[in-house]
Amino acid sequence: MDALIQPHSLTGSIAAIPSKSMAHRLLICSALANGITDLVCPTRSEDIDATLQCLRSLGAPAMLTRTGMRMVPITVGGARRSAKLDVGESGSTLRFLLPIVAALDRGATIMGHGRLAERPLSPLDEQLCEHGVTLSESGRFPLEVSGRLTGGTFHLPGNVSSQYVSGLLLAAPLLDEPVDILVSEPVESRAYIDLTVSALASFGVKVSEQRVKNDSGAYRIYSVSESATFESPGVCTVEGDWSNAAFWLAAGALGTEPLSVTGLDSQSRQGDRAVMAALSLLGARMGRGRGIVAATRESLRGRTVDVSGIPDLVPPLAAVAAYASGVTRLANAGRLRLKESDRLVTVRDALLALGGDARIEQDDLVIEGKPSLSGGTVDAAGDHRIAMMAAICAAYADGPSTILGAQCVAKSYPSFFDDFRSLCGSISEQEG
Repeated sequence: MDALIQPHSLTGSIAAIPSKSMAHRLLICSALANGITDLVCPTRSEDIDATLQCLRSLGAPAMLTRTGMRMVPITVGGARRSAKLDVGESGSTLRFLLPIVAALDRGATIMGHGRLAERPLSPLDEQLCEHGVTLSESGRFPLEVSGRLTGGTFHLPGNVSSQYVSGLLLAAPLLDEPVDILVSEPVESRAYIDLTVSALASFGVKVSEQRVKNDSGAYRIYSVSESATFESPGVCTVEGDWSNAAFWLAAGALGTEPLSVTGLDSQSRQGDRAVMAALSLLGARMGRGRGIVAATRESLRGRTVDVSGIPDLVPPLAAVAAYASGVTRLANAGRLRLKESDRLVTVRDALLALGGDARIEQDDLVIEGKPSLSGGTVDAAGDHRIAMMAAICAAYADGPSTILGAQCVAKSYPSFFDDFRSLCGSISEQEG
C-alpha cells in the first residue's frame, strides 16, 4: 500500500497505544507465571502477535479478550518439546525467547524474516553456548536450539543490544542456579534493561543491581537468585507507548496548534520518554498533566542530541530537525544500521526525498534545517518508523508526498494512518 499525503497541520488529541516494548516483556512473564494473568492491552501489532504466537507454540494457551489477552502459563497449559517458532521480523521476540527456550529445555526450531537474520546475536549466542546450549549457525534461519541453559555468571559488553541482557533476565527465574550478568560500562539503552526489571518486579521477581569497578573497568551487575519465581498479579496493564507517541509529539512541535497524547506515564521506565526533553531542547513548547503530554511549535533551532540510548527517537527527532533553523546533529546513532533497515541511511534518504538536507558523518546524522520542505516520494524500505517519520514530515511540506510501502507501519502501529486522519491529516491509500 502506498500513502498519498496532502499537506495539512495535525492537531487534536490522541490516546497512546500500548507499549510494544512492555507488552513483549509482560506477555513472557505471564506465560511463565504460576497462574492465569489477564493482560490489559487493547491493541496489538505484528511484533506483539509474533511473541504471542511463539508463546502459544511453547505451550502457553492465550485467549484474546475484549481488553487484551488472557494468558494461561506454560506450567499450567503443558510445555511442548521441539517447538516451531516464527518470530517474524521481531528482534525483541528472538532475543528474549532464545534464552527462555533454552531455560525450559524444550528445544526449538526458530524462523525469522526480513533483515532479522542479518541482525547480530553475538555475543549472546556465545554466552548461551558456554552455559549448556547448542545452537546452529547464526546469521541464517532456521535457527536450531537444544540443550538446557545453566545459571552462573554471564559477561556482556554494554555497547551491544540491551535485549541480550533482558533475555537472560527473563530466563533467570527458570534456572536452578543464581544468575549474575556482568555488563561493561557504558551501558547503552540501559532504560530498556530497567523496563525489563520493572516488568519482572510486577511478577514478583527481584533483580538486584550494583556497580563495581576494578582494574579491568566498570561494570553493572544484574543478579537474580535461584529462589526467584514468577508470581502472577492476576491483572496487569500495558502502559502507553512513548516510542510511537513521539511521532505525534513531533507533529505537535511542527504545528501551530497543540497536539496532545493521553495515556502516557511521565514516570515510566521507558527510555523514549526522553522525547519530552529532546523536543524541548530543539525549541518545542512542551506541557504535561496527569497522563497527558502536549507539544506545540515555538522557536525550533538545531542542537546536538546524543541518541545512543534512545535510537528509536531518531526518526521523529529528524522530522522536527528538518524544519528547525540551523544544524541538528543526532550523535552516536550507529546502532540504527542494524534495525529493520539501515536506518541511518533510510532516514537520510527520506529527508532528501522530501526536499530536506541531511548527511551521515560516521555514526552521526547531521540535518540542515529548512523553513519548508517541498514534499516528494519516499520509499519506506520496509521500516515502520521510516513510514511514520515521512508522514509527519509530509503533513507540513509545501506539496503532496507519497510513501511507498506504507503498510509496514503494522509492525508496531497498525492504526497509525487512522490516527493520522483523526488528527486532521489528509491521506489517501493507493495500491502499490
